[in-house]
Amino acid sequence: MQENGFKNPSANLADLGISPSIINWNLSPELLTQQTVDLQQGTITDMGALAVNTGKFTGRSPKDKLTVKDAKTENTVDWSDINIAISPEHFDKVYQDITAHLNGKEIWVRDAYACADPKHRLNIRVINENPWANLFCYDLFLRPTQEEILSQEVEWTIIQAPSFNADPANHGTRQGNFTIVNFTKKTILIGGSAYTGEMKKGIFGVLNYVLPHEKGVLSMHCSANEGVDGDVALFFGLSGTGKTTLSADPNRKLIGDDEHGWDMGSVFNFEGGCYAKCIDLTEEKEPQIYSAIKANALVENTTYLPNSNTVNFADGSITENTRVAYPISHINNAKEPSIGGNPKNIFFLTCDAYGILPPISRLNKGQAMYSFISGYTAKVAGTEVGVTEPQATFSACFGRAFLPLHPTKYAELLGKKLEDNPEVKVYLINTGWSGGPYGVGSRMKLSYTRAMITAAMNGELDNVDYEKHPVFGFEMPTTCPNVPSELLIPQSTWENKEEYTKKAYDLAAMFVKNFEKYAAQANEEILAAAPKLGANA
Repeated sequence: MQENGFKNPSANLADLGISPSIINWNLSPELLTQQTVDLQQGTITDMGALAVNTGKFTGRSPKDKLTVKDAKTENTVDWSDINIAISPEHFDKVYQDITAHLNGKEIWVRDAYACADPKHRLNIRVINENPWANLFCYDLFLRPTQEEILSQEVEWTIIQAPSFNADPANHGTRQGNFTIVNFTKKTILIGGSAYTGEMKKGIFGVLNYVLPHEKGVLSMHCSANEGVDGDVALFFGLSGTGKTTLSADPNRKLIGDDEHGWDMGSVFNFEGGCYAKCIDLTEEKEPQIYSAIKANALVENTTYLPNSNTVNFADGSITENTRVAYPISHINNAKEPSIGGNPKNIFFLTCDAYGILPPISRLNKGQAMYSFISGYTAKVAGTEVGVTEPQATFSACFGRAFLPLHPTKYAELLGKKLEDNPEVKVYLINTGWSGGPYGVGSRMKLSYTRAMITAAMNGELDNVDYEKHPVFGFEMPTTCPNVPSELLIPQSTWENKEEYTKKAYDLAAMFVKNFEKYAAQANEEILAAAPKLGANA
């Protein structure tokens, strides 16, 4: 057996039942890039990044994400269509066969970790079938020094073998591809799919179990940045709400763009990099992301302009979910280490295509927990095939697909954090429509949204007058610097005020209907924050 690269002396893959022909240990990103090109698995773009195609799967496969149901998880995991159970016996069969599949092959191994806060560091070893997947892990996970690798004890192991397909009848999977998480054996198995995001989100799911359940740390699907005075802001939001755009502020340091923990006195990034969507990317729209696409970055599922190595970011022919992975150091104003203090402001972002919610409103603790569990936004025509008019979308805690515990556990932990830190302010930001729904009203200008967020962070909304929204109960400021006052109260932007009230009650009914599945486990404070329903609801 041949070994290349920097090896952890305590490493022994034989303990895992793997006997490869060549092991590439902790190779540099430059070497991983070159190996990918040499193996004809990728090409170099004119920006210097490595471009690859992930094959059949260009996104996660949520229905094939399985969790081992055993004594540890039986009564703690929220078993549902999100958290799908598989038996320990089936896991053992998959493990035995996927490791046997790797025997005699060349593999790539990386020692990494998650959580920038040393108190919560989670050491990871990743075993990959190809070098570009290992490059992804270099980019996305935190990178230990060579000295740290010498002493690092591995806690969690990821085995990713895209060329291994499960046999559903024998392995208990739905089909050939799978991601299986075993909390007792601290192992993630991934097969049948080369989509790299399965590794990233696999560890995110692990942290969403371990940190809240075992350590009382709130795990969050959000971006975070820090001002010159050390004030930290969190941005929650589903796709299309502006989370990445609004947290990318040249006047503030980026703590992270996607996954964070909130411990007593600190907000910390789980990751060491970013995994950004790049469909329709331009230097003008997203200068930070655009400039991050250079050597050591990994671009996935894009195409080139004819007769060139220039990426055609506008082409979604392979997938609309085109992605780029890069170390956070590729962002000029990134904070390293990626840790800040307690948040001062929390922003829940929604793109309300019905034109009902205020462009900015302040939430009390109960409303914050209710809105957090709801995780609302709305899709508009053109965002997905078949969407011809606005459609309400709810994703608990702005990341339902990644929550092993019941959503109320995270909401109550958020409430506890707000109770312990009463100076923290929570705002709901509507980046969607004003003056009517999609097709009638107009989308809120980005400049106005930025002005509202800036005013909130500068404390300029602390002493202005507020009105209560008649249906949702949120407090709406009546004035805000650099924003026309007539935009701040949504009802006043509609020509037909009665129609506005009717549609507001319709949206409230959607919230209440969505919340029914969580109500039995929600506390009284959360339930009391529900919006009012109309007489005909």
